Amino acid sequence: MAVPSNMLPLGTPLPSFRLKDTFSGRTVASDELLGRPSVVAFICNHCPYVKHIRAGLADFGRFCAERGVALVAVSANDVVSHPEDAPDKMALEAKTAGYAFPYLFDETQSVARAFDAACTPEFYVFDATGKLAYRGQFDDARPKNEVPVSGADVRAALEALLTGGKPSAEQKPSVGCSIKWKASSADAG
Repeated sequence: MAVPSNMLPLGTPLPSFRLKDTFSGRTVASDELLGRPSVVAFICNHCPYVKHIRAGLADFGRFCAERGVALVAVSANDVVSHPEDAPDKMALEAKTAGYAFPYLFDETQSVARAFDAACTPEFYVFDATGKLAYRGQFDDARPKNEVPVSGADVRAALEALLTGGKPSAEQKPSVGCSIKWKASSADAG
């Protein structure tokens, strides 16, 4: 069953985090995203909604790099119940998919909770001061519709920020697989 995102309030400050990039092994801190527009995407390996946008997400990573936008992806799924989302498999997915951005593992799930993340994929765009300017879907494409994957919603939000504007306040929640919370934290999600 598809789960919608919770839509964290606009203007929320970028939650603080320090997570390890599964591909490079480098620790990435939220402070590195400040001073320019940035994107935090919650994704995972197994979700059909993420698989559907995989090539578009890789292209979006190149789009961000060309424009000086920081992009990181985070997987917070419980790897006991979903071993295909384990860090070693995340590193392989980053390489295979051609992700040109850090793919971070949130083992404690505290970062996902701080973002009020609910599903994969889910996108958060912050302005240069670290305030939330957009949250929601990548675009209207879904595994069972004919809409092409474009990243239109997230790209439009970034273009607005990059040209000195603000993203439209009309933002659509993302829809996807629920984050797989650990059994001990099932009540938290």
